Amino acid sequence: MHRFLILLAAGGSAALLLGALGFQYIGEMAPCKLCYWQRYPHAAAAGIGVLALIIPGALLPYLGALAALATAGVGAFHTGVERGWWEGPSTCTSGPIGGLSPDQLLDQIMAAPLVRCDEAPWEMLSLSMASWNAIVSFGLALLWFAAANRARKQG
Repeated sequence: MHRFLILLAAGGSAALLLGALGFQYIGEMAPCKLCYWQRYPHAAAAGIGVLALIIPGALLPYLGALAALATAGVGAFHTGVERGWWEGPSTCTSGPIGGLSPDQLLDQIMAAPLVRCDEAPWEMLSLSMASWNAIVSFGLALLWFAAANRARKQG
């Protein structure tokens, strides 16, 4: 059961990462900076999963849970940026345009990132990819914690 939980958790991260790459290369939806930030912990979790299948113990499943929580946190943050609850990084969101001269507005447009973090390019059931990543990743973290708990009981 311990190995099955690790396979589910690491496989889930790998599936989400492959899905993101599919949206990027097949769906032609270029990722923003925050989208990339959500991918790195998934790659780490998949790698940790491979190691956790080889090396016994609870440490690696706990690290997998940490990776899943990291991407869930970035996904939740990205959701807030998309919904306008808070500002995102200045490198991928637009600034206010009130009171700008035409030249200043043109400068802001020309300096704007090609892919903005504050616009959701795709939604399902009123939730963006970032929102879905956060939800699913929190679930993956629970699987990692369950695997770590079983490893502690076995060891």
